[in-house]
Amino acid sequence: MIDVIVAGGGPTGLMLAAELRLHDVHVVVLEKLTEPTQESRGQGLHARSAEMMDQRGLLDRFLAVSEKFSVGGLFGGIMKPWPERLDTAHPFGVATPQPVTERLLNERALELGVEIRRGCEVVGLSQDEDGVTVELASGGTPANEGVAGGGGTYLRSRYLVGCDGGRSTVRKQLGVGFPGEPAKVETLLGVMEATEDPATIADIVAEVNKTQLRFAAMPLGDGTYRVIVPADGVAEDRTVQPTLEEFKQQLRAFGGTDFGVHSPRWLSRFGDATRQAERYRVGRVLLAGDAAHIHPPTGGQGLNLGVQDAFNLGWKLAAAVGGWAPEGLLDSYHAERHPVGARVLENTRAQITLLGSDPGATALRELFSKLMDFEEVNRYVTEMITAVGVRYDFGEGHELLGRRMRDVKLKQGRLYELMHGGRGLLLDQTGRLSVEGWADRVDHVVDVSEELDVPAVLLRPDGHVAWVGEDQKELLGQLPKWFGAAAS
Repeated sequence: MIDVIVAGGGPTGLMLAAELRLHDVHVVVLEKLTEPTQESRGQGLHARSAEMMDQRGLLDRFLAVSEKFSVGGLFGGIMKPWPERLDTAHPFGVATPQPVTERLLNERALELGVEIRRGCEVVGLSQDEDGVTVELASGGTPANEGVAGGGGTYLRSRYLVGCDGGRSTVRKQLGVGFPGEPAKVETLLGVMEATEDPATIADIVAEVNKTQLRFAAMPLGDGTYRVIVPADGVAEDRTVQPTLEEFKQQLRAFGGTDFGVHSPRWLSRFGDATRQAERYRVGRVLLAGDAAHIHPPTGGQGLNLGVQDAFNLGWKLAAAVGGWAPEGLLDSYHAERHPVGARVLENTRAQITLLGSDPGATALRELFSKLMDFEEVNRYVTEMITAVGVRYDFGEGHELLGRRMRDVKLKQGRLYELMHGGRGLLLDQTGRLSVEGWADRVDHVVDVSEELDVPAVLLRPDGHVAWVGEDQKELLGQLPKWFGAAAS
């Protein structure tokens, strides 16, 4: 039996699969597309996602093909310099088009032994106490790799994770509610060539942006542009791709010219709908990424939120498969990530309001821009958008408790260099502590850092601080909470 089936081979699904393989979980990714998509909705990694890639030894791969950026705020079209002294050793984002992100994560997953099956569409599921039966569309996988019957093919796994997008089949099959608000405005997005003079395009965009911020033509080189323009209403069926003529019509409506656009690479549309799954887990089936939450792309948070879901879930699901998960660990995925998703939905709703073109929205945007000139406001907004401000509720205790630990310099290197294997880690500056009984799940590192003013910290595999202190008895009370019973 397969340990975990991941439905969906986008960034969230690939990140999750790689995290599971770090713990020798047999994982199969099912992706309905036969070839990787060339659509680039997500445009990069925020600081927290850059930290995560560094924690797994992947950041250099992204930096080799990407540029760093450090424009802070970027909230509702308002851009400010990043505040100083953010609580991160990675005060930058990484500008990586989504197809490149998927390629890098796909390569990583294959290196770790993930089995990726393309052209495999999940159309049904059922679960019992022992596992999940997944039904694929007919022809979705060779018959000798599943159980054929009823016109389809069936696979059996211990767990299933739906990373299959906003129209998730897994979520619908589970019957999980997806409450929220439908789209009220829609935006066209595409990549195409333009014949108009680049300077003229830039001047027109700048003029239109004085009143309409959902309008852009960003040069990609060789006469190719990433074009964004408000749609004429909301399409009844958003799965239908817009036409080039629709782009031309809307460009003329707002800019007075269609820039001579032609030869589209891809065309798509997105709305401002905000919805969130009521539950991220039902028995042996879980939801992550857009299958669990959808929201406008304002602030560039969607892809990041999904891979951060995967980072939280991966080690917990591996613990359940491995048999050492303490009671409630897998349920903590919903408890921790659902509130984070809800906060992202809230801030994207606010940004859509700021992006409005009516006088009230314009006045509000001007006021908010002035507020962001205050260091504390800018810091709050930047930490919110980049997710470095996320803190899980682990109860009362030290201010570090529940926060992710930034990369700190040690006498013998860097903290994140020690986390590539996806295990827990006790950073012990006292040299008096022990993880005996948990050494198969937790690394014990005796080292010192001038940047850390506490005796010791216990980190979960996702880098969040589970305990702070120096008392061995207290430590022994926390290890089972996160890492199960001690090995006999």
